[in-house]
Amino acid sequence: MHILIIGGTRFIGPYVVRELKKAGHRVTVFHRGLSKAEMPADVEHILGDRNHLEDFQDAFKNLNLDVVVDMILITGYQAEMLVTTFKGMIDRIIGISSQDVYRAYGIMLGKEQCDVQATPLREDAALRSTLYPYRGDTPRSNDDPRRILDDYDKIPIEKVLMGTPEIRGCILRLPMVYGPGDYQHRLFEYVKRIDDGRRTIILDQGLAEWRSSFGYVENVAHAISCAVTNDTAVQKIYNVADKGDLTWGEWVKQIGRFAGWNGTVITLAGSMLPPHLDPGFNTKQHLNVSTEYIRADIGYEEIVSIDEALTRTIAWERTHAPGNIDPRQYDYVAEDQALTAYEHTIQ
Repeated sequence: MHILIIGGTRFIGPYVVRELKKAGHRVTVFHRGLSKAEMPADVEHILGDRNHLEDFQDAFKNLNLDVVVDMILITGYQAEMLVTTFKGMIDRIIGISSQDVYRAYGIMLGKEQCDVQATPLREDAALRSTLYPYRGDTPRSNDDPRRILDDYDKIPIEKVLMGTPEIRGCILRLPMVYGPGDYQHRLFEYVKRIDDGRRTIILDQGLAEWRSSFGYVENVAHAISCAVTNDTAVQKIYNVADKGDLTWGEWVKQIGRFAGWNGTVITLAGSMLPPHLDPGFNTKQHLNVSTEYIRADIGYEEIVSIDEALTRTIAWERTHAPGNIDPRQYDYVAEDQALTAYEHTIQ
């Protein structure tokens, strides 16, 4: 099978490429050449901008492709360009989406005024009625590197891929993904506190009880690979996540355990909570999902246990600290004052 991966050089993509190559498939990666990634030497590359896919139509035709996987779909316009470019050339496109399409996510952000949604969320759960979740009241300037977020939304993308008659689309809705290479450094905040010698980690009470879905990067890449290589994964939408619906508090304790930490996690609420630890979203709305469908339909199972996943990720975070650490997020003076006040209340 010859697979074209659009994007594929940041975080999740290289894991997908390596797994597909290991299985004996031919892989070509279309990317800008701006990100370095470890890939097998025989992976083919086409350099270009995904916003100008139509300029590479002849090059794509010469590849005799079987499947296209688009890792970096951001806008509905990009999805329209994708299907226009490959229509008549191939009929299978796999698009990487997000669990932020669900109405529950809009409620969590305070953008949907309705009752809290029951979880775990299945693939047929209600989607957001409000589009463009990261738009503010004022548009970002054209020179703002985050300008693209004004037009970000996976819902229009899903509609295009699943609604184009000539294309057999497949959508994978990803969770919060962590692991070596995570440019969002989802575990770093807690690893840093542990390595800074903090004996107590404070969590907002609502956040400690909040549930979301997580996915270790190699497991997520394996789910994508399963969909790519299984011809029954057409006109299907799958949730992807690792097993286990841990609360955030349980998640932090697991990080502590595999980081060799013997400290304590406590929860505070209201005025007792240091302002920099306010989660900033509605923690009454959980975002955990069901993954029964992808497991039953195409036989997906995790290939890395949570124990090994956390061990590997913590080791990576300890040697790859982000370059833009905000010291205000680690106001240990304020945290110590809150701990002192808390201790007085329990004496």
